[in-house]
Amino acid sequence: MKRTLYLLALGVFGIGTTEFGVVGILPQIAVQFGVTINQAGWLLSAFAGVIAVGAPFITVAFAGRSRRQALMAVLALFMVGNGLSAVAVNFPMLLVARVLPALGHPVFWSVALSVAATSVRQEEAPKAVGIVFGGFTIASVLGVPLCTWVADRYGWQAAFILSGGVNAVSLLGLWLWLPEIPAREGVSYSWDIIRKPALWRQLSLAVLMIAAMYASYGYLAAYLDKVTGMDGRDISIMLLLFGVAGVGGNWLAGKLLSKSIHLTTISFIVMLALVHIGIYLAGASYGLMIVVIIIWGFIHTGGFLISNINVTSVAKESPELANAIFTSAGNLAVTIGATMGGAVIAGASVRNVIWASMALLALAAIVWTWSAKKIILS
Repeated sequence: MKRTLYLLALGVFGIGTTEFGVVGILPQIAVQFGVTINQAGWLLSAFAGVIAVGAPFITVAFAGRSRRQALMAVLALFMVGNGLSAVAVNFPMLLVARVLPALGHPVFWSVALSVAATSVRQEEAPKAVGIVFGGFTIASVLGVPLCTWVADRYGWQAAFILSGGVNAVSLLGLWLWLPEIPAREGVSYSWDIIRKPALWRQLSLAVLMIAAMYASYGYLAAYLDKVTGMDGRDISIMLLLFGVAGVGGNWLAGKLLSKSIHLTTISFIVMLALVHIGIYLAGASYGLMIVVIIIWGFIHTGGFLISNINVTSVAKESPELANAIFTSAGNLAVTIGATMGGAVIAGASVRNVIWASMALLALAAIVWTWSAKKIILS
């Protein structure tokens, strides 16, 4: 079972590199196609928007099919999307090529997370899900900074070729070693779970938390470029530090969630808010930003795992559909966050992008308080 979890993490690494590898190359793409940095941000937000709209429906459409074949098909689709992105001759073509693999993204996430959570004892589920989420963390550690470094050295097209290669390696690993995973008998794909008020409270909280994360993180490369004055090489190193710190943060989040979901959640909200204040104050200082980036990466990376556990813990009777709905909500949040961050940049400056995150974190704290009161009263 451990091997299965690590193979699923490998696949998550592949799709995570594709989805977020573009973060570090937005400035190059903006220059190449003559668009603004907030317009280039649509490469992130449009990808997430497609997932947000289609995730539950696409996942239900794949219900009952071979989980192994579905996972491999998604990685193959990601390879094609990256190949088309690398040969894009204009921004609209690049945007369409980016959106293509988003159609398969929710299938991989929902199946991988459901298998992780249901393959171990209930009390160990957060740790198992944490292993799969570790693939995303490693994508931040290696995939995102490598895309940035390759683009700086060989051009933005090379970053998409690299992402396609990562998907190819992930696909090969699943083909060689992943056992057949039959659809779980008796799994409900009933939409009845959307009638649960607790699910909507946790989805609202997840959207606000993840939107807060990506309102600023989506423009990290632009921030380090315009505010801190780093070049492409320096930015790739910062992204690497961000991701390395995130490995520890993701592991710690999994441990803390096993003890208290609610305390871990509010701790994350408060700590991320403090980090954003640090980003604003230290933005122009090269040395201080190195420290802030490490702390930011450590805290930021656990956000998806914390949000996922919050949502799925209130819909255990239908894990795959709950994960699909979470995937939809999470990517809607990325779209909201990237759009809000881009709007702040367009209306003010890159340095002020952190205030979009701060506003969203304040709303998240309010929803958490509301949710905590409901739990106490029940």
